[in-house]
Amino acid sequence: MRFRTDTALITGSIAPLITPFTDSGALDTASLRRLVQWQIAAGSHGLSIGGSTGEPAAQTVAERIEAIDVVADENNDRVPFIAGTGSAKLDETLEITAAAHAAGADAALIITPYYARPTQEALYRWYATVAREFPDLPIIMYNVPSRTAVELDPSTVARLYRDFDNIVGIKETTKDFEHFSRVIHQAGENILVWSGIELLCLPLLALGGVGFVSAVSNIAPHTVARMYELWTSGDHDGARALHYALHPLVDLLFVETNPAPAKWVLHQQGRIASPHVRSPLIPPTSTGIDRIETLLGQASTILTEEKAF
Repeated sequence: MRFRTDTALITGSIAPLITPFTDSGALDTASLRRLVQWQIAAGSHGLSIGGSTGEPAAQTVAERIEAIDVVADENNDRVPFIAGTGSAKLDETLEITAAAHAAGADAALIITPYYARPTQEALYRWYATVAREFPDLPIIMYNVPSRTAVELDPSTVARLYRDFDNIVGIKETTKDFEHFSRVIHQAGENILVWSGIELLCLPLLALGGVGFVSAVSNIAPHTVARMYELWTSGDHDGARALHYALHPLVDLLFVETNPAPAKWVLHQQGRIASPHVRSPLIPPTSTGIDRIETLLGQASTILTEEKAF
């Protein structure tokens, strides 16, 4: 947890890991450990689990805690580790966050509570409660209105950032690019902002974002990390070239509901033992697989390079 006290180091490409399951639907910790090793070897700048790509709503609290423990143990403090600990229920959120704190996670990623559609004042109190409960754990807000049916307003983000020293930033998974700009403008340039929208990862860096939590890094971790490195080194043309080269893989992720396509690809590559996704998701259909294979062909150069890791 060496990054817990210096969150400014939690930058770049933070890989939001899928949660592997066996064919019978059990948590597959062996595959999860292999994914952690691969991500670090490929150059990902950090790891996360328990966000939308990890299917948290389909898991028990105990399973989510076990996955966090496995990632923390396998990572062994090599790169920053952000644990997704949020839930639609406050008691579950506090329980999982406490477990992540104990496991040595560098920060907790807290999704806005879904389904209930709370007001901005209710959202403020929700995050305030978590922040007060864990004053020495960095808290990252997670705004993903397409899945939660509620959006954290930039003014609420700024208010929370001002009021709590341990609320350090936000993962923005919204296609409203103005929202990114208004968050940074209202909260100030020191707030840490990561993009969770693949095609807005590179543009966010121009506004002052510190990196991205992109699901594409599940299948092209080296390329996604390299895009960030090229941008920050001043090679903007090179970074843009990778941004556009990644388009087919971005499209692949959402041929059908994420993370089913990514899991299918990882299984085909032998990186996980099973492509199983939990209900209500289903594996890619035959039509979906045809489209996935077409897009894999379009990204063959990138995928060939990824095989080196």
